[in-house]
Amino acid sequence: MVERYFWLQKIEKAWDQRTVVWLSGVRRVGKTFLCNSLDAVMYYDCELPSTRRILEDPETFLDDHRGKRVVLDEIHRLANPSELLKIASDHYPSVRVLATGSSSLGASARFRDTLTDRKADVWLAPMIALDMEYFGNTSIKHRLLRGGLPPFFLEAAYPGKRYQDWLDNYWAKDILELFRLERRHSFLRFAELLFTQSGGIFEATKFAAPCEVSRSTISNYLSVLEMTYLFHVLRPFNTRKATEIVSAPKVYGFDTGFVCYFKGWGELRENDLGLLWEHFVLNELLARLQTTRLLYWRDKSKHEVDFVFPSRSAGPTVVECKWSVASFDPASLISFRSRYPSGKSYVVGRDVNRRYRRTIRGVKVDFMDLNGLVRELATNADRP
Repeated sequence: MVERYFWLQKIEKAWDQRTVVWLSGVRRVGKTFLCNSLDAVMYYDCELPSTRRILEDPETFLDDHRGKRVVLDEIHRLANPSELLKIASDHYPSVRVLATGSSSLGASARFRDTLTDRKADVWLAPMIALDMEYFGNTSIKHRLLRGGLPPFFLEAAYPGKRYQDWLDNYWAKDILELFRLERRHSFLRFAELLFTQSGGIFEATKFAAPCEVSRSTISNYLSVLEMTYLFHVLRPFNTRKATEIVSAPKVYGFDTGFVCYFKGWGELRENDLGLLWEHFVLNELLARLQTTRLLYWRDKSKHEVDFVFPSRSAGPTVVECKWSVASFDPASLISFRSRYPSGKSYVVGRDVNRRYRRTIRGVKVDFMDLNGLVRELATNADRP
C-alpha cells in the first residue's frame, strides 16, 4: 500500500491545531485514499443515504464517537454540513473530525457557516515530487504529460479522453449540485478555453463571445472554477506605479495533464516543457507551503516575473522558473529589482543540482532546485 507520508503528516499536524480539519481537493486527487490511510479512524461516506441518515442527529452521532477520530468524506452531501462541524468544534473537544469536499468551505449555499477559527485547512494538491517517489515513478516528463491525479499518472496507456470524462463528471457532481449553474455548454467551453490558455493573462471580454455569455457571467464562472480548485488565479503584485499591471490576473489550470490534453499535446516537445515546469513549480509551492498569497508581476513594457511572495518585514521574494537555467534572461528580474531592490531573488531550474549564486547587474540571484527552494521558503519566518 502506498503511504503518502507528507500528506498524512499535514493532517496530523492540522489535528494538533484544531479538532476539526477540512481536507479539500478536486475529484480523483486521492482524498478518500488518504483518509483510509490514517491510523485509527472511523470512515463515513456521506454520499451514501445510510450514512446521511446516521448523521441526521449530530449530537447523538458525536456522543457515540467521543475520544475517536472520524472521517466524513464528501460532507457537502449533508443538508447542513456546517452545523455538524460547528457542534463538533464547540462541544466535543475529544472528537477529531476530518471532513472532505471538492471545494473551499463555504463555496456553496449548503455551508451556512465557514467555521472561521474553528477548523484547520489542508488542501490536497495534484501529485507533488514527494508523491512521485511514493508511487515509484520519478519521471518529471511523465508527470507533466499525465498530470498529478494518481489514476491518470499510474495508468499504463495515455488516458486520452478520460480528461474530458473527468470534466463532464466535475460538472455533474460538483457544479450542478453545489452551485446550480445553468448553461452547461458555456461553462465547460470556458473551462476548456482556459486550459488551452493556461498561464496567460486573463481578460474576461475575450471569453464572452466564444462562450455565448456576458462578461459578468465569465467573471462568475472564474470564481466558481477558483473555489473548486480547477484553476489558480494569481493577482498582480504592484504598488500602483503607473508602469505596472495592477488588475489583470494570470490563470493557471490546476493540473498539467489537463493542460496538455486540451492543448492537444499527446507527446511533449522541448518547447512545451518551460510552460509545464512553471505549472509544476506553482503546484509544488501552493501544496507544500499551503498558501494562497502568491502573486505575479508584470509591467507595461512586458517584463514579467513568474511568482512573487509579498513580505511584511522584508522586500518581496521573487521566483523565476526555468526548465533549463541556460535559457534564463535576467531582464525582467532586473526590471523588477530596479523598483523593489529589497528581497530575495530565486531561479528554480529543473537542471540545477547544487545551489549557487550569481550577481547580475548588482542583483544577487540564487539558482537552486525545487526541493531546495521549497525548504528555504518554508523555513522563512515571514513567508506568506
